[in-house]
This record gives sequence, C-alpha cells and structure tokens, in this order.
Amino acid sequence: MVNRYEELYRSFRWDVPARYNIAHACCGQWADDPTRVALHWEDESGATASYSFRDIQLAANRLSNALAALGVGRGERVAILLPQRPETAIAYIAIFQMGAIALPLSHLFGPDALEYRLEHAGASIAIAESTTLPNLLGIRSRLSNLKHIIGVEAREAGVLDWNSLLQKGSSTFEKADTAALDAALIVYTSGTTGPPKGALKAHRVLIGNLPGFVHSHDFFPQKGDVFWSPADWAWTGGLMDALLPAWNFGVPILGYRGRFDAERAYYLLEKYGIRNSFLFPTALKLMMKAVPNPKEKYALKLRSIMSAGESVGVTVIEWAREQLGVTINEMFGQTEINYVVGNCQAAWPVKPGSIGRPYPGHRVAVIDENGSEVKRGELGEIAVDRRGDPVFFLEYWKNEKATREKFIGDWGCTGDQGRMDEDGYLWYQGRSDDVIKSSGYRIGPAEIESCLVKHPAVANAAVIGKPDATRGAIVKAFVVLQAGFSGNEKLIEEIQEHVRGRLAPYEYPREIEFIDALPMTTTGKVQRKELRKREEAKLSKA
Repeated sequence: MVNRYEELYRSFRWDVPARYNIAHACCGQWADDPTRVALHWEDESGATASYSFRDIQLAANRLSNALAALGVGRGERVAILLPQRPETAIAYIAIFQMGAIALPLSHLFGPDALEYRLEHAGASIAIAESTTLPNLLGIRSRLSNLKHIIGVEAREAGVLDWNSLLQKGSSTFEKADTAALDAALIVYTSGTTGPPKGALKAHRVLIGNLPGFVHSHDFFPQKGDVFWSPADWAWTGGLMDALLPAWNFGVPILGYRGRFDAERAYYLLEKYGIRNSFLFPTALKLMMKAVPNPKEKYALKLRSIMSAGESVGVTVIEWAREQLGVTINEMFGQTEINYVVGNCQAAWPVKPGSIGRPYPGHRVAVIDENGSEVKRGELGEIAVDRRGDPVFFLEYWKNEKATREKFIGDWGCTGDQGRMDEDGYLWYQGRSDDVIKSSGYRIGPAEIESCLVKHPAVANAAVIGKPDATRGAIVKAFVVLQAGFSGNEKLIEEIQEHVRGRLAPYEYPREIEFIDALPMTTTGKVQRKELRKREEAKLSKA
C-alpha cells in the first residue's frame, strides 16, 4: 500500500491571497464558459433542471442588484431559509460577491430557533420558500432588524417575489473587492449549554477547507467527477464540504430537494453518474440496511465517499468496500474549525475506525485541560493550532467570552475526545460530554455503537452513561431494531454477549432499551444529550 503522507504533509504550504472572494472562486471564474454545468437539480415530485455556471452567475448578478436596491450593503446579514434548490446556491453567490454576510438557516427550524438566530444576527433580509415562510411570517413582527422578505414560489402579502425582483435586476454587477479576512457568513452552532453561537467566517475559510476536501475525495477533482451530498446547504457539512468546494474546482453538483431516503439515494447516485459523495454515517447505515447488496441492483460509478459527524465504524467501511467498491474516507471537523483531520486511501493506508490523520496545512494534537499534549494512546481533547491556518472562524458573533473560551493559548479546542496512536492516526471517542466515566474507566461511545450495529438485529444504536451510585455511570445502549425483530430479555442478553465478546469487559452495555428512533439533529447526528436528559428525568421521578 502506498504511503505518501509524510511527503504530502511536509511539502504543503498555504497560499492565501490578500484579496479573495468566495463568489469569484466558486462561480465567477467558470462563468465565461456557457457549456460548463454547475448544477443538476431534482426534487421529490420528479421536477428536474440543469444550470451552467453562467446561468448561476447571471441570476446571482440580478439578485445582487435587487438586494442592493433594497439597501443591502457590505457587512449586512442576509438570511437564507431554503433547502437544496437552485435559488439557494444563487443566493450564496449573490451575497458573497456583494461583500454582505450570508446567514444560512435550516429549512427545518421552527419559529423559536429562527427568531433567536435572525434577531441575534440582525438580519435585514430573509429569503424563504413555501415550506419556510409560515414560520417566518409568524415571528416577523418580533424581528427588529428585518426589513424585507423575499419569497421563492411563495406569494404572500408583504413578501417580495423572487422572480419579479430578478426580472427587474441588471445581469451585470460590479463585484466587491473583498479581503480574504473579510466576513462572508455566520453559521450558528448549538453548544451543549447556553444559546446557539454564531460562528463568523471569513472568505478565506474556503481555502482552509480545500486540502481536506481534495484528499478526502482521493485527489479531487478528476475527469468526469460529479458530486452529491444530502447534507443541507444551510450547514457547514453541505456548504463547505460539498457545494462550495465542488464549485471551487468547476465540478457539477447535484441538488435534491426532499427528505433523505436510502433507496432514493441509490437512484440518484445511478441516474446522475455520481462519482463523489459526502454521506453521514447514519445515511450509510440506512443504505446498508435497506439494500445490503447494491452492486446487484444498481450500476454505480462512485469513486470517493467522505463521511463525518459520527464514527462510521468498521462494519460500514467493510460493506462499502465490498458493495460500493469504495474505501470510505472519514473526516473530522466542526463548524468553527472544519475539515482538519481525515483519510485519503489513495495516498495513505486507512485504519478502519480511525478518523485519519491531520490533513496537510493543519497541526492537530490531543491535549489535556491545560493545553499540554498527552502521550500517544491517551484520551484527551482534539485541538488544532490556529497559527497561520485559514480554516479558523473569526469569532463568535457578539460573544467575546465564548470566543476566548474556545482557545487554550493557540490551541483551538474542539470539545471532542480522541486518542492519537503511535502512527499519528486519531481515534474519535465522542463529544467531551459523551465520554462515559465508569469504575475509573473513560469510555467513548463510538466503538460500542459500531460493535452493536454489527449484530443482525440492530439497525442503529446510541450509547450513553447512565448515572450509577456504585460505578459513577454504567453503559446504557438505546437500540433501534431491524424489521422483523422484537425486543425481549433474550435478545438483550444476546446483544450484550455480542459486545462482551468483542470489546473490553467494562464496555458492554449493562442496560439496553429498545427505541423506535434515535433523536437526531437536522444534520444527521445522534443527540446523545437528549437521551441523557431522558434518563435524568426518569431518575428524578424514581
């Protein structure tokens, strides 16, 4: 197996120009060629469309002019409340090239979540569609800075029509001359405590994401590459790990407006000849369970798959190798410090279960609470050196205290626990809050969950620490069963024995609860803290 890691890591140098704008990097530089496809689009009703980079650029120019006419200037926040659809991508390009600040908001947010973010960010314009407009209109009177709402296929009194605005706007626009350090977007991320924090990101952050993106997709781009990810373009995963980096290289991406469905995912991969994809571990598990032998049913052209957000686990990796013909490259990052660790099976060996090694350009270590690096193999917090690294966010919007607390010296603290082995590979062990302390052992949930999913009765699983007077905490597993299986004491014992025979004795789940579905974030991550809250509520009533 080839191992070029040291060569690639040591030879890498950042090249961040003083003046830089994401819109030009991701669209403007490709717009002169009217034949260069930027976007394939489909929704669950069957509607389809295709757009060139020129189409996107001309529409973005019209929108920029329309926004300017509505009073949007440099530094103004413009909210995007849209799912994956052409207008979403057009809005990003339009806002970036104005020097304004994009405020992406998930179309799944309820009114309270929207109200906090819109008011906290001081958004003056919001762009919505029929599915997101009702929640927005319900809180409009409480938003002190919101001046206008633009509706996409959503005609309502007091709402400006997207098509009408664009028809009036000129197709030429003089782009703002932005510095690489100028703010480009605010992405809100929920901490384990307190209100959501808005991570303010500069235009240069895209440059910081690119080494990880290139390597996680086995030296992207290559001839014929076409990208797709179900990750919402309102989140860092969909925006910075899919849409913008694909367009940075002039590669077409598929947008799909609709809920994730495992069999539909296979259909899209086959229909559009997708070669590169970012799929959450949960999505991969659902695909594996829904169609265990896809190579017998679909003609897929996949070349690379990146996965992140949770540990993929050995079971899924082995299945993907066998059935999809791809070695999944896991990646690790977060909203504030994205795409910093991962794999590249084309350049260095993948250790199944590991999240990989620091990508070129990023210095990553495992540290203790004082900021000192721990010994190899010891559990600690994964941290990234901010010196000279453009991937870092600028600050938390209106929250100096939280910004300070994110760092110990020059270490950007991720809040994620892990170990680094003797070869420099990192092994993710869950959020700091997810680590289970039982009888003196520190136990990460990821390895146990991966083991549980290997059992034929288990469709998905999440593991938490349940408070215990004797041990401090015990391992408790919440298990979603495969169709055809029923939860009973015999199955509990069988699953416990399955784990006990594969992991350390102290890691097997002493309690198992069968559950219809795991609580998930809108980005597909398991919300273990919600499971912990349920347990705490039960104990308080006992």
